Amino acid sequence: MPRIILYTGKGGVGKTSAAAATALHCAAAGQRTIVVSTDPAHSLSDSLDLEVGPEPVSLAPNFWAQEIDVLHQMDKYWRNVQLYLSALLTWKGMDSVIAEETAIVPGMDELASLLQVVHLAECGEYDTVIVDCAPTAETLRFLSFPEAVKWYIDKIFPVQRQAMKVARPVLRNLTSLPLPDDALFEVVQGLTRDLARMHDLMADPTVSTVRLVLNPDKMVIKEAQRTLTYVSLYGFVVDAVICNRIIPEEVTDPYFSAWRRAQAANMELVHEAFSGLPLFTVPMFPQELVGVEMLRRMAEICFGDVDPSRVLHSEQLYNISKENGHYRLTLSLPLASRDAIDLTRKRDELIVRIGNFRHNLLLPNMLAHLPVEGARYENGALVVSFAGKEPVA
Repeated sequence: MPRIILYTGKGGVGKTSAAAATALHCAAAGQRTIVVSTDPAHSLSDSLDLEVGPEPVSLAPNFWAQEIDVLHQMDKYWRNVQLYLSALLTWKGMDSVIAEETAIVPGMDELASLLQVVHLAECGEYDTVIVDCAPTAETLRFLSFPEAVKWYIDKIFPVQRQAMKVARPVLRNLTSLPLPDDALFEVVQGLTRDLARMHDLMADPTVSTVRLVLNPDKMVIKEAQRTLTYVSLYGFVVDAVICNRIIPEEVTDPYFSAWRRAQAANMELVHEAFSGLPLFTVPMFPQELVGVEMLRRMAEICFGDVDPSRVLHSEQLYNISKENGHYRLTLSLPLASRDAIDLTRKRDELIVRIGNFRHNLLLPNMLAHLPVEGARYENGALVVSFAGKEPVA
């Protein structure tokens, strides 16, 4: 199975450049590599300064690129579902053109794009698949969808399908309401199986990992923290952080002095927020990062002698579980001493101090409003308990 690396980050931080640079670096090392953009606002062509289309195109030795055509993917994977929903909305009196547009289920485009990524991983033509994701963790959230519907598909779906098969002849004589046919049931069932394969592939840390791209700006760092929180919450592994556009020390122009001091202070926050993860830094270049040669230069400065296709970190930083209505957050601290740990809470942040080490963890919404009930250190991990809203059984 080829290696899959998903790059995500706030818009404008250089996520596409990082993804393309990584892909070019892997290709230069002899790996058959494709970089794929699933971001609707495609900028991969602009970054490479080469024409990239909806199908994989070879641009250099061992190097391919693709900007996924979401409409094509949606038509391929969701057409029957859309046609049924459109017919249903038209039956309710909605204009047919508006009904067709409204029949696009939220998240459908992200899922269709990710299914195409799985196809590229399984086709046997590539060793490494680099994904330039949309600038949000929402794409990754949809990867948990198959688990949520597995019970429904296995237990309830067959019963509904059989019931509709019996009731359809009768209902057709009683109402003009469009009724789902066997073809629609087949599509839904097939999609669910595909999504389950996608989840298994993306959730395997030996195959797929996520990389965060950020700039040393406070708002961007907070957004990256939030992404790390939700990526971890959904069971996926972040294996590296790339901090881009750092003003070099040799830049002495007074115009940049205050900015450079602010970046230096924010870099401390980066180390605190992402401690335990490999951190790569990229300076601000004196010219625009456009074109193959500039991107190759970026990769060389960023990774040095490190093979960027390797899994650079294989463990989740923390996980969240729930028992008897109470949440537990487990943070791995294998080399810590119980007496040296200091834990404080600041609004939606949990701050862990161990000597000079400090780790800032942004809590997900489900925990942000819950009071800390207690904490203990066991088996090399800090376990923090949160008071639940539900009664203890």
